[in-house]
Amino acid sequence: MSARDVVIVEGLRTPFVKSGTKLAKIHPAEIGRVALKELIAKTNLDVDVVDEVIIGNTGNPADAVNIARVVALNAGIPQKTSAYTVHRNCASAMESISHGFEKIKAGTMDVIIAGGTENMSQIPWLMPQKFQDLLNQLVAARSTGQKLGVLGALLNADFKQVWELVSTPPMLNTKFKPVNGVMQGLTDPFVGINMGQTAEILAKEWNLSRREQDEFALRSHLLAAKATKEGRMKEEIAPFMLPPDYKETLTEDIGPRETQTIEALTKLKPFFDKLTGTITAGNSCPITDGAAMLLLMSREKAQALGYKPIAKIRSYGFAGLEPERMGLGPVYSTPVALKRAGLTMKDIGLVELNEAFAAQVLSCRKAFDSDTFAKEKLGLSSKIGEIREEICNVNGGAIALGHPVGATGSRLIITLMKEMKRRNIQFGLATLCIGGGQGGSMIIESEA
Repeated sequence: MSARDVVIVEGLRTPFVKSGTKLAKIHPAEIGRVALKELIAKTNLDVDVVDEVIIGNTGNPADAVNIARVVALNAGIPQKTSAYTVHRNCASAMESISHGFEKIKAGTMDVIIAGGTENMSQIPWLMPQKFQDLLNQLVAARSTGQKLGVLGALLNADFKQVWELVSTPPMLNTKFKPVNGVMQGLTDPFVGINMGQTAEILAKEWNLSRREQDEFALRSHLLAAKATKEGRMKEEIAPFMLPPDYKETLTEDIGPRETQTIEALTKLKPFFDKLTGTITAGNSCPITDGAAMLLLMSREKAQALGYKPIAKIRSYGFAGLEPERMGLGPVYSTPVALKRAGLTMKDIGLVELNEAFAAQVLSCRKAFDSDTFAKEKLGLSSKIGEIREEICNVNGGAIALGHPVGATGSRLIITLMKEMKRRNIQFGLATLCIGGGQGGSMIIESEA
C-alpha cells in the first residue's frame, strides 16, 4: 500500500431510464446534480475538502456547456472548487476517472469527484445549413425591409421543406430534412457509418448468428431483472424524485424486462442492414438518460478523514483501432491496462464489458481468446485470455440497463466494485468500446 494510492470511497448513480420516458424533460445538469448530491449525503462528505469535480458528457447542452461546473455548484460544491467537463464518446466518464487518478497519484490533489451525466432525450435535432444561414441573416439585418426580406425567404424555405418531406423519399431528401442529433453523433465521421453498422461488420467477420446474439440479449435482461428483484441494484442506485407534477420517485432502472423471451427477440427485424443484417433493437443497447458519480481520494486522505475505501484503482488504458471495428476496442485497451497493473487475465475475477451490442461483446470475447488475433492485430505472443461467461456482466449490462453515453464509464466501475465486494473478488476489469475506433479499460482492486 502507498499513501498515494487512488481509492474509491463510494459510487452512486441515478436509475437509468429509456430516452423519451421518465427523465426526458429533466436537464442533464439536474440528473447529474441528483447523483452528486446523493453521493455527498451517503458519504457525509465535507464539500470543502473536494479539490475538483470532473464529469463526462457528450450531449453538451448549449445552456450548460461546461456542465460539470453547473452540476457541482447546484449540488453544493463550493465556488472555490474548480470543475470541468471531459468528452471521449462512450468512455467520457471513464476518462473523468482517469483524470482524477492522475491528479491524485501525482500528489497535486487528494479528493476528486468524477463521473458522468447524460440526457440523450434532449440531444436536439439539427437544422439544415440553409435555415441556419437565413437565421444568421435575420439577426444581422439592420432595417425593417431587410428583416422582412429574410423572413420571406425563411417562410419560403419552410414551405419548400414541407414539400420535400412529403414528396421525396426520406433517404433521398438531404437538402431540407432536419438531422437527428443522436444519430448524427452515433455516425463515425471518418468512415461515414453508424455504430450499428460497425456491429454488423463484426457480426459477419466473427460469424455470429442472430440466435446467439438474441440469447445474449435475453441473458442481459434476465440477469438485470434478477439483480433488481434481489436488491443488488439498490446498492448503487440513488432514488430520483421527479418534479411535483409527476408525483413519482424513480428507484429502479427502466429497461430490464423480467418477462423478456427469446421468441419476442427473434421477431424483431434487423435495424441497420435490413437485407442481410442480424443487429436489431432487441440485441442492441437502448438510448438512455442517467448519471453516475464516484468519490476518489488518496489513501492517506481517506484514512485521515476516516473513510474505508471500497476499491483501489490499479491501472487504466486507452487504445485506438479501425473506426469501422470500434466494437473491438476493449481487446486493444485491456492489454495496456493489464501491463500497467502487472496482471494477466487469469488474475481477473470479474468483468464489466459494456454491451453496446450483443455482437460487439461476443466478438470481443472471441478476440480475447484468440492467439491469431493477438499475434496479427495486437503484436502479442499469445492471446490475452478468455473472458468466461460466468464472470462477465453478472448483473446484466447495457442491453437491459441502457447506455447513457457520457455516464456509462462510471456506471461500469460502480457496478463492478460493489459486486467484487459481495463476492470477495480481488481484481476486476471494466472495459468498453468507444465510437470513433477506441477502447477503454480500467482495473480495480478490492479493498474489502
